[in-house]
Amino acid sequence: YAFQTQPVGFPSGHFVPPIQNPPIPNPPIVGGAVWMPIPPSIPNCPPGLEYLTQIDQILIHQQIELLEALTGFETSNKYELKNALGQRVYFAAEDTDCLTRNCCGPSRPFTIRIIDNLGHEVITLQRPLRCSSCLCPCCLQELEVQAPPGTTVGYVVQNWHACLPKFTIQDEKRMDILKIIGPCVVCSCCEDVNFEVKSLDETAAVGRISKQWTGLVKEAFTDADNFGITFPMDLDVKMKAVMIGACFLIDFMFFEHGSDKQQRAGVW
Repeated sequence: YAFQTQPVGFPSGHFVPPIQNPPIPNPPIVGGAVWMPIPPSIPNCPPGLEYLTQIDQILIHQQIELLEALTGFETSNKYELKNALGQRVYFAAEDTDCLTRNCCGPSRPFTIRIIDNLGHEVITLQRPLRCSSCLCPCCLQELEVQAPPGTTVGYVVQNWHACLPKFTIQDEKRMDILKIIGPCVVCSCCEDVNFEVKSLDETAAVGRISKQWTGLVKEAFTDADNFGITFPMDLDVKMKAVMIGACFLIDFMFFEHGSDKQQRAGVW
């Protein structure tokens, strides 16, 4: 702020109010987190997905649950979704019951609700109970993405393959849009694990979903994972939302672990 401390042209004894520069608006701070500024509404864009039009990458940080780390008792997962500046874009929370979490483990069906900085649920992820073994190709994993809740915008469908984790991103009409291909051995040991997002013919790279190495202690004693997602800036926001859903499905399939604290690896 700039203050006028010595008025000019006024007799002494007359008060002249200080001149202040207008404050610069800052992103809202909610619960200690700096949120990404609210973008303007965009025609034909699902409400709440306007944030995704302004970014080409998103970081997903799973929160560490002390009860789960100390006892192995499976608790609901919670995540922060941030942009490249570290500003929170969304907050995600798993909505499952205690019995399902502790009986089904990482294979459990779930609903994940993603909310914006106004507290509105803008994306809903629904995973039904499916087979978790690659030896049963008739009932593979699938995830439905809704934005807003109740309006399906796409699906993530697991494809059977003898040695590679492969998925297809579909739109709301079940039309294939993109492919996701992971490494032969999915194990985060001192390095990132990359799942490449490619065109349908698998010749052009479109983006990437990366499980980031978080350090030996955190990897060994918790299932709190960090992910990074990159996609083209001009990619349809609906497909960006489906890629976020694919990241959560990949996390549960390959990087969640039970109370024995053993890191899961994909065996295909």
